[in-house]
Amino acid sequence: MSGFRLKSLTITIFIACLACFSRFQTCSARKTKYTKQFKNIGKDYVGYSYHDNKFIDGRNRVTTPLKNADSSIFNVLDFGAKGDGKTDDTKAFEAAWAAACQVQGSTMMVPSGSLFLIKPVTFSGPNCESNIVFQLDGKIIAPTSSSAWGSGLLQWLDFSKLQGITIRGKGTIDGQGTVWWNDSTEESESETPTTGDSFYGGNQDSLSGELSSKMPSTKPTALRFYGSSDVTVTGITIQNSPQTHLKFDDCIGVQVSGVSVSSPRDSPNTDGIHLQNSNGVVIYNTNLACGDDCISIQTGCSNVFVHNVNCGPGHGISIGGLGKDNTKACVSNVTVRDITMQDTMTGVRIKTWQGGSGSVSGVMFSNIQVSEVQTPIMIDQFYCDKSRCENETSAVAISDINFVNIKGTYTEKPVHFACSDSLPCSGVTLTTIQLKPAQAASQLDAPYCWETYGELKTSTIPPINCLQTGKPSKNKLHSNGDSC
Repeated sequence: MSGFRLKSLTITIFIACLACFSRFQTCSARKTKYTKQFKNIGKDYVGYSYHDNKFIDGRNRVTTPLKNADSSIFNVLDFGAKGDGKTDDTKAFEAAWAAACQVQGSTMMVPSGSLFLIKPVTFSGPNCESNIVFQLDGKIIAPTSSSAWGSGLLQWLDFSKLQGITIRGKGTIDGQGTVWWNDSTEESESETPTTGDSFYGGNQDSLSGELSSKMPSTKPTALRFYGSSDVTVTGITIQNSPQTHLKFDDCIGVQVSGVSVSSPRDSPNTDGIHLQNSNGVVIYNTNLACGDDCISIQTGCSNVFVHNVNCGPGHGISIGGLGKDNTKACVSNVTVRDITMQDTMTGVRIKTWQGGSGSVSGVMFSNIQVSEVQTPIMIDQFYCDKSRCENETSAVAISDINFVNIKGTYTEKPVHFACSDSLPCSGVTLTTIQLKPAQAASQLDAPYCWETYGELKTSTIPPINCLQTGKPSKNKLHSNGDSC
């Protein structure tokens, strides 16, 4: 009897073991199934791949975090940017842009507390979604070695063919222009990569150890927008550009506010803001200090409104130069008002080359406060930036130009109007002009006018008796043959 019971117990234990083993196999299979599913989760996220070696470190660990909880924010640090000021972060910026480009209303984040070294790059459409925000809170610096620039480039950071593009934040764009201005051949920070991912490909990412050669003769603009609409730039600082700091070319609907531009007074051709072929532009609450025009308004611009801007040092606010190399230039409907200028070469001016065609019309300069400005008011149809320019008959026509409430001090000449013999300036009005020498005892030049017609709406200080009243006689008006 006892033998029978022992045998039954053995069979029971065996059956229980079989059941337990079966359940273990089922659990193990389920675990394997869900492990495989977890590995595949990232495959549907734009810009991420579980098997992408670019986001796996040397010990085979995944280093890229999961996608931001807000799927419309793309932080450059999540795409491999180091932000140490030495590593080339260009590819990380390009990858972040490529991801943001696919999401309407997205934000590409350049975070504070980091320094990003970026080579020349274009953030372009036209296949991007609209209303992208480039949130700049950190600092971006340009390379200072000639190897990054080839034979010379016109732009450093270029935004092209976009609809609804905004750059905003408290960050800085630094062109590190000293090496360009000084045409330095001395040793500078180099761009020879050593480890990690780099602009050149392969496992390289630091920039050191190379002697810099002479910089190219073509100097780049720091930040340019081309062929874009509904463009906003607000809050940021742009400094030490090799050439122009901020440029808009062929854009419609531009708003610039709260921007600071800074470069030394002797930095060559470093315009603050340059407008070209752009319509519907508003610039306000902005501080501009540079080595050339604070704002330069070039051909193809219309409906431009500039107000509440501080300018200086620099060359003032200019329309032109226009008509260079016998070209046609058209500028219309420009208002510049509520401006403070300190220690600039000119205040408000229009400058055109001999031999050009087209017109400048519908311009209002008002409420301009100047301090120690060489020549506060200027129209110059004989503009020449060379030692000698040929005399030519044709000119860009200048008409309907208004100077209102311009006050302060000058250091050379209060007013300079030099207009074309064949196509005199017409419709020039002066109202409430009060300009005094910066030093009362100084013997400075009197106002100068040549072939300038218009009206003194009020008495002026000093008296501007050289302005001819009325309109030029018909025999003085020669068609420039190519009106706007």
